[in-house]
Amino acid sequence: MERTQEANRRARDASVLFVCLGNICRSPTAEAVFRERAARAGLAQRIVVDSAGTGDWHVGRPPDRRAIAHAAKRGYDLTPLRARQVAPGDFDRFRWILAMDEANLRDLQALRPRAHHGHLGLFLDFAPSLGVREVPDPYYGGLDGFERVLDLVEEASERLLEHVGRGLRTGDARAPS
Repeated sequence: MERTQEANRRARDASVLFVCLGNICRSPTAEAVFRERAARAGLAQRIVVDSAGTGDWHVGRPPDRRAIAHAAKRGYDLTPLRARQVAPGDFDRFRWILAMDEANLRDLQALRPRAHHGHLGLFLDFAPSLGVREVPDPYYGGLDGFERVLDLVEEASERLLEHVGRGLRTGDARAPS
């Protein structure tokens, strides 16, 4: 029993949910990039990674074709992903819930149960050297917006992976202060 509780605690400490508005551009890109970076680091089996949207408009649909195409050029496969909406159970399942922008963070804060003691914050806060705190939504812009998203997500994924990986090694998976 004690071994099972310890395994559950470790899985919870190493679970990351990326959240944007519709779950078809930014958050699935972050999911695929972070999952690939975790695999390269040999941590894929130790970190649960998912994405969701605060809205329900695209539930069940694949990511935006432009997000898929730009990610594929860099070696990331978004095709198996399907949009879903954030659910109350996500606050139990994920230790790290990371919003792409302030508006989605506010929506998540409104949904957050009092019992959730995980980290809820902005994804880019893990990469302050980028000089921005929000991943811009490329949906209504040009193709360069999807490249910008990838640039930001790749850098922030590296920094987040360093942090989560260090927590897995030391048993301290707390968020940065």
